[in-house]
Amino acid sequence: MPEIKNYTLNFGPQHPAAHGVLRLVLELDGEVIQRADPHIGLLHRATEKLAESKTFIQSLPYMDRLDYVSMMCNEHAYCLAIEKLLGIEVPERAQYIRVMFAEITRLLNHLLWLGAHGLDCGAMNILIYCFREREDLFDMYEAVSGARMHAAYFRPGGVYRDLPDSMPQYRVSRIKNQKAIDRLNEDRSGSLLDFIEAFTQRFPAYVDEYETLLTDNRIWKQRTVGIGVVTPERALNLGFTGPMLRGSGVEWDLRKTQPYDVYDRMDFDIPVGRNGDTYDRYLVRIEELRQSNRIIAQCVAWLRANPGPVITDNHKVAPPPRERMKAGMEDLIHHFKLFTEGMHVPEGEAYAAVEHPKGEFGIYLVSDGANKPYRMKIRAPGFAHLAALDEMARGHMIADAVALIGTMDIVFGEIDR
Repeated sequence: MPEIKNYTLNFGPQHPAAHGVLRLVLELDGEVIQRADPHIGLLHRATEKLAESKTFIQSLPYMDRLDYVSMMCNEHAYCLAIEKLLGIEVPERAQYIRVMFAEITRLLNHLLWLGAHGLDCGAMNILIYCFREREDLFDMYEAVSGARMHAAYFRPGGVYRDLPDSMPQYRVSRIKNQKAIDRLNEDRSGSLLDFIEAFTQRFPAYVDEYETLLTDNRIWKQRTVGIGVVTPERALNLGFTGPMLRGSGVEWDLRKTQPYDVYDRMDFDIPVGRNGDTYDRYLVRIEELRQSNRIIAQCVAWLRANPGPVITDNHKVAPPPRERMKAGMEDLIHHFKLFTEGMHVPEGEAYAAVEHPKGEFGIYLVSDGANKPYRMKIRAPGFAHLAALDEMARGHMIADAVALIGTMDIVFGEIDR
C-alpha cells in the first residue's frame, strides 16, 4: 500500500483571515493541523534602523505606523522613553489627556479586533456595528490632531496642543436634509470634551449590543470555546502580555503594576479569564471596553475642572507657542533649532513600556548624547503571541487556525517592525 503522508498548505498571505501579510505554512493530516509555521518579514519596514538616521522628533510619526490600529499608544511608549532619558516633568493636564487618548485608542483597537475576529469566524454584522463607534472615535482623533489615524499628537514633554473648544459640524447636502444633519450634530454643538462625554454615556449600551450578538450565540461559542487553550504557566513562559495573558487567568496589567502618567489615580478593574481559551480572551477584551470607557469618563471630569499647560516649557525639548515664535527673536531661534537640528538627549539608555491594547509595548532607547538615537529596539507584543501559534494550533482543524489568528489580535506593522 502507498504510504500516506501529511501534506503542506500555504495559508496566506492571500487568505482573507491572514490579513494580507502573514504567510502561514500548515502541515496537515487531513484537516487536522500537525504543525504551523508562521513566516514573518513580508511587511518589513526597518523602523528601528530608520530611527538611527532621524532626529528624535522625526521618528515620532513612525510610531503611528507600527501597530496602525493603536496609534497613540505607540507614541506614548516612545515619548515616555525620551522623557526618562531627558529627566523632564510632563504637565499634569498633559498626562490626563494622554491617558484619555490612550484609552480612546484601546477602544479603537478592540473594536477593530472584535469586528474582524467576528467576520473571520462568520459573523457578518458585528463589523458594521463596531465601525459605527470607530467613526466617532476617529472624529476625536481628528479634532485634536487633524488626522483620523496617524495623529503624531503625543510629544516628548506633553501633547501637541490643548483640546479644542468646538467640534466640526456636518452640513446639509443632497444626501442629508436639515433634520438628519441636526441629529448628527446633536453632540457636536459643544467642545471636544462634551463630545467625548456624550460618547462615554452612549457606549455601554453599544457594548451590550455586541454581547447580544455574540456572547451566548451558540455558533460563536462552538468556534471559540476550548480553542487554543493556554495554561497560566505556559502563557508566562511564552512571553504573553495583555489580554492574551489575562485570558489565561494571570492578573497582570502595567497600568496597575507599573503605573505611568496618571493611571495610579484611575479607578478601574482588570478582567481575567478562567479557561485560557479563545472565548475567554473575547470576554476579557469585551470587559476592557467597559473599563476603558470608565477611565475616559474620569479623565473628562478632571480635564473640565483643571486648565493648565499641556507641554513642557523647556524649549530645548518643545517649541514655544506660535504667537511668541512670530514675535520674539529668541523663540524663533528655539523653534528653528528644534525642528532642524532636533533635541540633544543625554547619554544613557532607557526602557519604557505601556499597557498597549495588545500587551506590553516597549521602547528601548540608547543615546550617545547626539540628536538621534544611537539604537532603538521595539518590544512588540504581537511578536511573542505569533511565536506561540504553532503550539496553540496543534491538533485543531484548519478552520480553528482562523479563530486563533483572530484571538491573537495580530497587526503586522509591529511584528515586522
